Amino acid sequence: MLMDWGPKMKWEELTADQFRQAVIDSQGVCLLPLGVIEKHGPHLPLGTDLLAAREISLRAAALEPAVVFPEYYLTQILEAKHQPGTIAIGARLMMELLETVCAEIARNGLRKILIYNGHGGNENLLRFFIRVQLESSRDYVIYLATPRPDPEFEQKVKAIRQTEFDHHAGEFETSWMMAIRPDLVKLKEASKESGARQGRLDQLGDAHTAMGWYSNFPNHYAGDGQPATADKGKMMIEHAVTSLVEVIREVKADQVTGELQREFFRRAQDPLAK
Repeated sequence: MLMDWGPKMKWEELTADQFRQAVIDSQGVCLLPLGVIEKHGPHLPLGTDLLAAREISLRAAALEPAVVFPEYYLTQILEAKHQPGTIAIGARLMMELLETVCAEIARNGLRKILIYNGHGGNENLLRFFIRVQLESSRDYVIYLATPRPDPEFEQKVKAIRQTEFDHHAGEFETSWMMAIRPDLVKLKEASKESGARQGRLDQLGDAHTAMGWYSNFPNHYAGDGQPATADKGKMMIEHAVTSLVEVIREVKADQVTGELQREFFRRAQDPLAK
């Protein structure tokens, strides 16, 4: 039976007394969904990643209680600065803000922080951020949700896919938004620009530069959103929610990471001690 946890888990809608209870109900777990503000082709809203990540987090928290942090979009999107509406902040400030936000979450009693990322451009940033947690001792643990591959589900996706290439604002991301916020999807506009890979730096071979994404997708559109449907989106979202629920449960049950973290910082104070 689905318990009505959802409304009680939205951080910004809780009263102070409700927040105290939410910390108890969530067993000290906070979901931190991350998005970004960037162009998503000619047909999707700028906040697509943020809207999807938070919606999935709220649905997961309705099944397995975790306090869901308010909308957070100040993450990595420097490669889209040439597009209207992009909010791109500097790398140093980006890291400091995320570090401070996590510390504030923990100060409020939520000492297990589970980051749920909705933006592909954050992947390298977040793995680095997790590693940077070893810089100084802390009394909380930050986790990054990385659901395991599901071959059976991947076969289902393959069976309904209509486009060979689907990445940014393409068939499935558009389907997600049609399931979550159909009022914001302008599907007829999806063909106004090309989402084809341009390969303007293919001559570099294995060399990587900051121009990699821009050289291939200057329209900030990678794929084709036209074959999207709400049914495809519902299937993808349900799977994402189920996967996230499992991660929340694993985080709640985890008693090892905190102990290892304390052991690590204790030994780091005196590496020569036996």
